[in-house]
Amino acid sequence: MVNIQEIIGKVCPEAVFEENEVAFAIVPDAKWHEVAVALKNAGYDCLTAVVGEDWGEELGCTYYLKSTADNSLVSVKVATTDRENPMLHSVSDLWKTAIFEEREVFDFYGIKFINHPDMRRLFLRNDWVGFPFRKDYDENPEINPVRLYHEKPDDVTSTYVEEDGKVVEKKVNVFNPGDFVVNIGPQHPATHGVMRFRTHLDGEEIKKIDVVCGYIHRGVEKLCEKDTYPQTIHFTDRLDYLAALMNEHCLCLCIEKAMGIEVPARAKVIRVMMDELMRINSHLLYFGTFCMDLGATTALFYGLREREKVLDIFEETCGARMTFNYNVIGGVRFDLHENFVKRVKELIEIMPSRLKEYHTLVSGNVIAKNRMKNIGIITREEAINYNITGPSGRASNWANDIRKTNPYEVYADLDFEQVTMEGCDTYDRYILRLKEIEQSIKILAQLVDNIPEGDYCAKVPKVIKLPKGHWFQEVESSRGAFGVYIDSDGGKTPYRMKFNSPGFHLVGIIDKITRGEKIADLIAIGGSLDYVVPDIDR
Repeated sequence: MVNIQEIIGKVCPEAVFEENEVAFAIVPDAKWHEVAVALKNAGYDCLTAVVGEDWGEELGCTYYLKSTADNSLVSVKVATTDRENPMLHSVSDLWKTAIFEEREVFDFYGIKFINHPDMRRLFLRNDWVGFPFRKDYDENPEINPVRLYHEKPDDVTSTYVEEDGKVVEKKVNVFNPGDFVVNIGPQHPATHGVMRFRTHLDGEEIKKIDVVCGYIHRGVEKLCEKDTYPQTIHFTDRLDYLAALMNEHCLCLCIEKAMGIEVPARAKVIRVMMDELMRINSHLLYFGTFCMDLGATTALFYGLREREKVLDIFEETCGARMTFNYNVIGGVRFDLHENFVKRVKELIEIMPSRLKEYHTLVSGNVIAKNRMKNIGIITREEAINYNITGPSGRASNWANDIRKTNPYEVYADLDFEQVTMEGCDTYDRYILRLKEIEQSIKILAQLVDNIPEGDYCAKVPKVIKLPKGHWFQEVESSRGAFGVYIDSDGGKTPYRMKFNSPGFHLVGIIDKITRGEKIADLIAIGGSLDYVVPDIDR
């Protein structure tokens, strides 16, 4: 493992290093870009998360960088004391995922990023007043009333560049006056939710896509700052609702890590089994809806047929089929239903033959293959640069499965394959999810007869308080690496809670991989990425 202090110290002697769960450095903004270059050259080639934060006297970001060589993390804090006109240097030239990440920070904190190509709001309306994640934000609803008129698209963006020692604002066109721009969404079935793609077309060829988010933004991260830690868990169900149990799991793991809570063995196995059932549930719905996007309507009914069996399992144990609130700090809320083992065994028994049916119906179909093969190519290097994790990243031959790279609970003791493919296209993203169902079944088969006896939840304090500090935790959700960042001031509520969404990164690469493709291919490409809009609109 590389020596982080030595790498950063060479280019930034004034850097301050603090004890934390991962290597943590505080660097001045003037040296931040130089430090970022040094870290990337040292192997930290993936920008995992950018967490904007208001520390009172300072505004800034904590950047989490990952090495794809050894999967280690390093975090760097960069801040400014200028609250009137806060500016930091962008790293979007080094990691393309920072284009969206830094726009999000600008939207909620008002921090302008020098040399960023597109400083527009990302989620909020362009006529929104103030920056709602700041601690001094005025929440008076009269300042930002519900506006019933449609906002005018902002076709001019700002970029801030350094010239002669000064930062100068320049205006840049998003689209040129003669461009033919059409809206795909926000009310379009193939955008899988209220997502809007402003699409510049030349005939049927896509020239550029401007992604417009925020149509269902609910400010979940801001709401968490006013709730106790147990109260924040139910929010995670409502992000990526097809990875609800993994999201709950991740938040609980982060809190348990901070508090030093040891989860009982039975609870660990239950959590893993529920996660894998959730993954099967998600991939089955993906199979059906993606094929329906391509016109293969019959496939939807095939996928829903088996998914119902998974939902029945959830309903018996959790009491719900969608938003579960099942994971709690220290374990799970209820013990398993008496029918759980029997129903899981039935699922394990039927799935191999059902997967063969899916392949017979769709995978070998010449029309389906023509719609998917060599469409929407994401190279391994692009996947890393845009932080495309999960099945979409592994279809580009990037072995990024958190269950393998940074195993948690009992995953290190299980025998399963991390599926990767080299085609990097829409077809590989489709096939890979079906192969992952096979691996989830393999995991369930290993655990279903080996569920330990004992408690299903540890004893925890009635009032949950985290010690002062900050923590970051990732799990492998249905769509990729889902992360939770918590900054605690020692109280009952988080000072800052950030949900690092895999879907946010998936939609961030849409413009890149659709350029030059046909308008019909946009539907296939977007469906193959399998993003879920509430996961993006946090």
